[in-house]
Amino acid sequence: MIPTGEQVNEARELLRRFFKPTRLVSAERLGRESDAQVYLKLETDLPTRSFKPRGAIYALMKTLEERSQQADRVEAPIKGVVAASTGNHGAAVAYAARLAKLPAMIFLPQSPNPIKRARIVELGAEVREVESKGQSLADAAAVFGTENGYYFLNDASDELVPVGTATIAAEILDELPTPDVIIVPMGDTALIRGVAAEAKRRHPAVKIVGVQAVEAPSYVRSWHEGRVVTTETCNTIADGVATCVPLETNVRAIRELVDEVTLVSEDELLGAVRTLLFEELLVAEPAGAAATAAYLQNPTRYAGHSIVLLVTGANIQHELLSLAAGDPPRS
Repeated sequence: MIPTGEQVNEARELLRRFFKPTRLVSAERLGRESDAQVYLKLETDLPTRSFKPRGAIYALMKTLEERSQQADRVEAPIKGVVAASTGNHGAAVAYAARLAKLPAMIFLPQSPNPIKRARIVELGAEVREVESKGQSLADAAAVFGTENGYYFLNDASDELVPVGTATIAAEILDELPTPDVIIVPMGDTALIRGVAAEAKRRHPAVKIVGVQAVEAPSYVRSWHEGRVVTTETCNTIADGVATCVPLETNVRAIRELVDEVTLVSEDELLGAVRTLLFEELLVAEPAGAAATAAYLQNPTRYAGHSIVLLVTGANIQHELLSLAAGDPPRS
Protein backbone atom coordinates (compact mmCIF):
# COMPACT_ATOMS: atom_id res chain seq x y z
CA MET A 1 0.00 0.00 0.00
CA ILE A 2 1.26 3.47 -0.94
CA PRO A 3 0.04 6.17 1.48
CA THR A 4 -2.34 8.73 0.00
CA GLY A 5 -2.15 12.45 0.62
CA GLU A 6 -5.33 12.26 2.68
CA GLN A 7 -3.87 9.55 4.90
CA VAL A 8 -0.65 11.50 5.41
CA ASN A 9 -2.54 14.63 6.38
CA GLU A 10 -4.58 12.59 8.85
CA ALA A 11 -1.40 11.12 10.30
CA ARG A 12 0.13 14.57 10.69
CA GLU A 13 -2.90 15.75 12.63
CA LEU A 14 -2.78 12.71 14.91
CA LEU A 15 0.98 12.88 15.52
CA ARG A 16 0.82 16.61 16.21
CA ARG A 17 -0.88 15.69 19.50
CA PHE A 18 2.31 13.98 20.66
CA PHE A 19 5.29 15.85 19.19
CA LYS A 20 6.32 18.79 17.01
CA PRO A 21 7.82 18.48 13.51
CA THR A 22 11.50 17.63 13.64
CA ARG A 23 14.12 20.12 12.54
CA LEU A 24 15.47 20.47 9.01
CA VAL A 25 18.86 22.14 9.37
CA SER A 26 21.42 23.35 6.87
CA ALA A 27 24.72 21.46 7.00
CA GLU A 28 27.05 23.94 5.34
CA ARG A 29 30.20 22.10 6.34
CA LEU A 30 29.01 18.91 4.69
CA GLY A 31 28.21 20.79 1.50
CA ARG A 32 31.40 22.81 1.23
CA GLU A 33 33.35 20.14 -0.72
CA SER A 34 30.70 19.74 -3.38
CA ASP A 35 29.05 23.17 -3.51
CA ALA A 36 25.79 21.38 -2.68
CA GLN A 37 23.05 22.57 -0.39
CA VAL A 38 22.97 19.84 2.23
CA TYR A 39 20.22 19.57 4.83
CA LEU A 40 19.84 17.19 7.75
CA LYS A 41 16.39 16.00 8.83
CA LEU A 42 16.85 15.38 12.55
CA GLU A 43 14.57 12.51 13.50
CA THR A 44 16.65 12.25 16.66
CA ASP A 45 14.45 15.08 17.99
CA LEU A 46 11.59 12.63 18.51
CA PRO A 47 10.68 10.72 21.68
CA THR A 48 12.95 7.63 21.96
CA ARG A 49 15.49 9.50 19.75
CA SER A 50 14.59 7.83 16.46
CA PHE A 51 12.04 8.19 13.65
CA LYS A 52 10.18 5.06 14.76
CA PRO A 53 7.46 6.69 16.95
CA ARG A 54 5.87 8.15 13.81
CA GLY A 55 4.82 4.74 12.51
CA ALA A 56 4.25 3.07 15.86
CA ILE A 57 2.01 5.77 17.33
CA TYR A 58 -0.01 6.23 14.16
CA ALA A 59 -0.49 2.49 13.57
CA LEU A 60 -1.54 1.78 17.15
CA MET A 61 -3.83 4.78 17.62
CA LYS A 62 -5.47 4.31 14.22
CA THR A 63 -6.06 0.60 14.86
CA LEU A 64 -7.56 1.29 18.28
CA GLU A 65 -9.84 3.94 16.74
CA GLU A 66 -10.98 1.67 13.92
CA ARG A 67 -11.75 -1.24 16.24
CA SER A 68 -13.68 0.98 18.64
CA GLN A 69 -15.89 2.09 15.76
CA GLN A 70 -16.78 -1.42 14.59
CA ALA A 71 -20.49 -1.86 15.11
CA ASP A 72 -20.37 -5.66 15.03
CA ARG A 73 -17.16 -5.94 17.09
CA VAL A 74 -15.85 -8.78 14.92
CA GLU A 75 -12.36 -8.51 16.41
CA ALA A 76 -11.69 -8.82 20.12
CA PRO A 77 -10.43 -5.76 22.00
CA ILE A 78 -6.69 -5.24 21.96
CA LYS A 79 -5.21 -6.38 25.26
CA GLY A 80 -1.68 -5.15 24.56
CA VAL A 81 0.93 -4.58 21.88
CA VAL A 82 3.78 -6.84 20.81
CA ALA A 83 6.69 -6.18 18.46
CA ALA A 84 9.90 -7.76 17.21
CA SER A 85 12.80 -5.36 16.98
CA THR A 86 16.54 -4.76 17.12
CA GLY A 87 15.74 -1.87 19.43
CA ASN A 88 14.40 1.40 18.05
CA HIS A 89 11.07 0.04 16.85
CA GLY A 90 10.66 -1.74 20.17
CA ALA A 91 11.18 1.49 22.06
CA ALA A 92 8.70 3.27 19.81
CA VAL A 93 6.08 0.56 20.36
CA ALA A 94 6.69 0.71 24.10
CA TYR A 95 6.22 4.48 23.97
CA ALA A 96 3.05 4.22 21.89
CA ALA A 97 1.65 1.54 24.20
CA ARG A 98 2.29 3.75 27.21
CA LEU A 99 0.41 6.59 25.54
CA ALA A 100 -2.49 4.20 24.89
CA LYS A 101 -2.29 2.80 28.44
CA LEU A 102 -1.64 -0.73 27.17
CA PRO A 103 1.02 -3.27 28.17
CA ALA A 104 3.75 -4.02 25.65
CA MET A 105 5.93 -7.06 24.99
CA ILE A 106 9.07 -6.54 22.89
CA PHE A 107 11.01 -9.46 21.39
CA LEU A 108 14.69 -8.66 20.92
CA PRO A 109 17.59 -10.71 19.57
CA GLN A 110 19.99 -12.15 22.11
CA SER A 111 22.59 -9.64 23.36
CA PRO A 112 20.82 -6.60 21.88
CA ASN A 113 22.06 -3.00 21.86
CA PRO A 114 22.07 -2.27 25.63
CA ILE A 115 21.14 1.39 25.16
CA LYS A 116 18.04 0.44 23.19
CA ARG A 117 17.10 -2.39 25.54
CA ALA A 118 17.35 -0.09 28.55
CA ARG A 119 15.14 2.50 26.85
CA ILE A 120 12.45 -0.12 26.17
CA VAL A 121 12.45 -1.23 29.79
CA GLU A 122 12.38 2.38 31.02
CA LEU A 123 9.23 2.89 28.98
CA GLY A 124 7.51 0.10 30.88
CA ALA A 125 7.57 -2.72 28.33
CA GLU A 126 8.50 -6.32 29.04
CA VAL A 127 11.42 -7.72 27.05
CA ARG A 128 12.11 -11.23 25.81
CA GLU A 129 15.39 -12.06 24.12
CA VAL A 130 15.31 -14.93 21.64
CA GLU A 131 17.79 -16.46 19.25
CA SER A 132 17.17 -14.62 16.02
CA LYS A 133 17.77 -16.21 12.65
CA GLY A 134 15.77 -15.10 9.66
CA GLN A 135 12.15 -14.58 10.62
CA SER A 136 12.33 -16.28 14.03
CA LEU A 137 12.07 -13.04 15.99
CA ALA A 138 8.97 -11.88 14.13
CA ASP A 139 7.48 -15.38 14.29
CA ALA A 140 7.88 -15.45 18.08
CA ALA A 141 6.20 -12.05 18.39
CA ALA A 142 3.34 -13.08 16.10
CA VAL A 143 2.69 -16.27 18.09
CA PHE A 144 2.69 -14.33 21.35
CA GLY A 145 0.24 -11.82 19.89
CA THR A 146 -2.17 -14.54 18.75
CA GLU A 147 -2.04 -16.40 22.05
CA ASN A 148 -2.48 -13.33 24.25
CA GLY A 149 -4.76 -11.02 22.25
CA TYR A 150 -1.96 -8.53 21.59
CA TYR A 151 -1.76 -6.38 18.47
CA PHE A 152 1.38 -7.44 16.57
CA LEU A 153 2.78 -4.14 15.35
CA ASN A 154 5.15 -5.35 12.66
CA ASP A 155 6.87 -2.39 11.02
CA ALA A 156 7.91 -4.53 8.05
CA SER A 157 4.35 -5.48 7.05
CA ASP A 158 1.87 -3.21 8.86
CA GLU A 159 0.26 -1.01 6.20
CA LEU A 160 -0.23 1.88 8.63
CA VAL A 161 3.44 2.29 9.57
CA PRO A 162 4.54 3.85 6.22
CA VAL A 163 1.70 6.37 6.57
CA GLY A 164 3.40 7.55 9.74
CA THR A 165 6.87 7.68 8.17
CA ALA A 166 5.48 9.57 5.17
CA THR A 167 4.97 12.56 7.48
CA ILE A 168 8.77 13.02 7.40
CA ALA A 169 8.62 13.85 3.70
CA ALA A 170 5.64 16.13 4.25
CA GLU A 171 7.61 18.11 6.81
CA ILE A 172 10.67 18.30 4.54
CA LEU A 173 8.70 19.59 1.56
CA ASP A 174 6.88 22.14 3.70
CA GLU A 175 10.25 23.82 4.23
CA LEU A 176 12.08 22.76 1.07
CA PRO A 177 9.47 22.32 -1.68
CA THR A 178 11.76 21.04 -4.45
CA PRO A 179 14.72 19.05 -3.09
CA ASP A 180 16.77 17.28 -5.73
CA VAL A 181 17.70 14.21 -3.67
CA ILE A 182 16.56 12.62 -0.40
CA ILE A 183 18.87 9.91 0.97
CA VAL A 184 17.21 7.43 3.33
CA PRO A 185 18.53 4.53 5.45
CA MET A 186 16.78 1.33 4.44
CA GLY A 187 16.09 -1.46 6.95
CA ASP A 188 12.67 -3.09 6.82
CA THR A 189 11.78 -0.35 4.22
CA ALA A 190 8.78 1.16 6.06
CA LEU A 191 10.74 4.40 6.32
CA ILE A 192 11.80 4.69 2.68
CA ARG A 193 8.43 3.52 1.35
CA GLY A 194 6.60 6.23 3.28
CA VAL A 195 9.13 8.98 2.56
CA ALA A 196 9.39 8.14 -1.13
CA ALA A 197 5.63 7.92 -1.67
CA GLU A 198 4.87 11.31 -0.14
CA ALA A 199 7.93 13.07 -1.55
CA LYS A 200 7.16 11.90 -5.10
CA ARG A 201 3.47 12.72 -4.72
CA ARG A 202 4.34 16.33 -3.96
CA HIS A 203 7.52 16.64 -6.05
CA PRO A 204 7.71 13.89 -8.70
CA ALA A 205 11.19 14.92 -9.87
CA VAL A 206 12.84 14.20 -6.53
CA LYS A 207 15.38 11.37 -6.51
CA ILE A 208 15.14 8.87 -3.65
CA VAL A 209 18.30 6.98 -2.67
CA GLY A 210 18.18 4.01 -0.29
CA VAL A 211 21.15 2.98 1.86
CA GLN A 212 22.06 -0.31 3.51
CA ALA A 213 25.21 -1.69 5.12
CA VAL A 214 27.60 -3.87 3.13
CA GLU A 215 27.24 -6.50 5.87
CA ALA A 216 23.42 -6.50 5.64
CA PRO A 217 22.56 -5.94 1.96
CA SER A 218 19.36 -7.96 1.49
CA TYR A 219 17.09 -5.19 0.21
CA VAL A 220 19.78 -3.63 -1.97
CA ARG A 221 20.40 -6.98 -3.61
CA SER A 222 16.65 -7.55 -3.93
CA TRP A 223 16.22 -4.12 -5.56
CA HIS A 224 18.91 -4.90 -8.12
CA GLU A 225 17.63 -8.39 -8.93
CA GLY A 226 13.90 -7.64 -8.77
CA ARG A 227 13.22 -10.56 -6.44
CA VAL A 228 13.62 -11.47 -2.78
CA VAL A 229 17.28 -12.09 -1.94
CA THR A 230 17.99 -13.22 1.62
CA THR A 231 21.27 -13.20 3.53
CA GLU A 232 22.42 -15.68 6.16
CA THR A 233 23.64 -13.02 8.58
CA CYS A 234 23.30 -9.29 9.24
CA ASN A 235 26.45 -8.65 11.21
CA THR A 236 26.68 -4.87 11.04
CA ILE A 237 27.15 -2.14 13.61
CA ALA A 238 24.12 -0.51 11.98
CA ASP A 239 21.59 -2.73 13.74
CA GLY A 240 18.75 -0.41 12.74
CA VAL A 241 19.12 -1.44 9.08
CA ALA A 242 20.01 -5.08 9.67
CA THR A 243 17.42 -7.04 7.70
CA CYS A 244 18.17 -10.56 6.45
CA VAL A 245 14.81 -11.63 4.99
CA PRO A 246 13.00 -9.09 2.77
CA LEU A 247 9.26 -9.27 2.18
CA GLU A 248 8.21 -9.68 -1.44
CA THR A 249 5.63 -6.87 -1.24
CA ASN A 250 8.27 -4.50 0.10
CA VAL A 251 10.70 -5.43 -2.66
CA ARG A 252 8.06 -4.61 -5.26
CA ALA A 253 7.34 -1.30 -3.54
CA ILE A 254 10.93 -0.10 -3.38
CA ARG A 255 11.46 -1.14 -6.99
CA GLU A 256 8.63 1.24 -7.85
CA LEU A 257 9.48 4.08 -5.49
CA VAL A 258 13.26 4.13 -5.01
CA ASP A 259 15.50 5.49 -7.78
CA GLU A 260 18.88 4.28 -6.58
CA VAL A 261 20.37 2.11 -3.82
CA THR A 262 23.86 1.97 -2.38
CA LEU A 263 25.88 0.14 0.27
CA VAL A 264 28.15 1.63 2.92
CA SER A 265 30.94 -0.14 4.78
CA GLU A 266 31.40 -0.39 8.53
CA ASP A 267 34.28 2.10 8.34
CA GLU A 268 32.12 4.51 6.32
CA LEU A 269 29.35 4.26 8.91
CA LEU A 270 31.80 5.05 11.73
CA GLY A 271 33.21 7.88 9.64
CA ALA A 272 29.74 9.36 9.19
CA VAL A 273 29.08 9.12 12.93
CA ARG A 274 32.38 10.96 13.47
CA THR A 275 31.58 13.62 10.86
CA LEU A 276 28.16 14.35 12.32
CA LEU A 277 29.66 14.51 15.80
CA PHE A 278 32.55 16.86 15.05
CA GLU A 279 31.28 18.81 12.05
CA GLU A 280 27.61 19.20 13.02
CA LEU A 281 27.75 18.53 16.79
CA LEU A 282 25.14 15.77 16.41
CA VAL A 283 25.08 12.31 17.96
CA ALA A 284 23.88 9.57 15.60
CA GLU A 285 23.96 5.80 15.75
CA PRO A 286 25.48 4.01 12.74
CA ALA A 287 22.11 3.31 11.08
CA GLY A 288 21.08 6.89 11.79
CA ALA A 289 24.23 8.11 10.03
CA ALA A 290 23.86 5.80 7.01
CA ALA A 291 22.48 8.52 4.72
CA THR A 292 25.40 10.76 5.63
CA ALA A 293 27.80 7.89 4.94
CA ALA A 294 26.30 7.42 1.49
CA TYR A 295 26.63 11.14 0.72
CA LEU A 296 30.25 11.20 1.89
CA GLN A 297 31.19 8.40 -0.51
CA ASN A 298 31.19 10.94 -3.36
CA PRO A 299 30.04 14.44 -2.38
CA THR A 300 31.02 15.97 -5.72
CA ARG A 301 28.34 14.02 -7.57
CA TYR A 302 25.79 16.26 -5.87
CA ALA A 303 27.44 19.54 -6.88
CA GLY A 304 24.94 22.35 -7.20
CA HIS A 305 22.02 20.28 -5.94
CA SER A 306 19.89 20.35 -2.80
CA ILE A 307 20.30 17.16 -0.78
CA VAL A 308 18.39 16.02 2.29
CA LEU A 309 20.07 13.43 4.52
CA LEU A 310 17.85 11.70 7.07
CA VAL A 311 19.45 11.34 10.51
CA THR A 312 17.20 8.63 11.83
CA GLY A 313 18.47 7.56 15.24
CA ALA A 314 20.84 8.50 18.06
CA ASN A 315 20.81 5.41 20.30
CA ILE A 316 24.46 4.53 19.96
CA GLN A 317 26.41 2.31 22.32
CA HIS A 318 29.07 4.14 24.32
CA GLU A 319 31.85 1.94 22.94
CA LEU A 320 30.89 2.67 19.34
CA LEU A 321 30.67 6.41 19.98
CA SER A 322 34.11 6.33 21.61
CA LEU A 323 35.48 4.35 18.67
CA ALA A 324 34.02 6.79 16.16
CA ALA A 325 35.36 9.75 18.12
CA GLY A 326 38.80 8.21 18.30
CA ASP A 327 38.75 7.88 22.09
CA PRO A 328 40.38 4.92 23.85
CA PRO A 329 37.87 2.26 24.97
CA ARG A 330 36.48 2.57 28.46
CA SER A 331 37.96 0.31 31.09
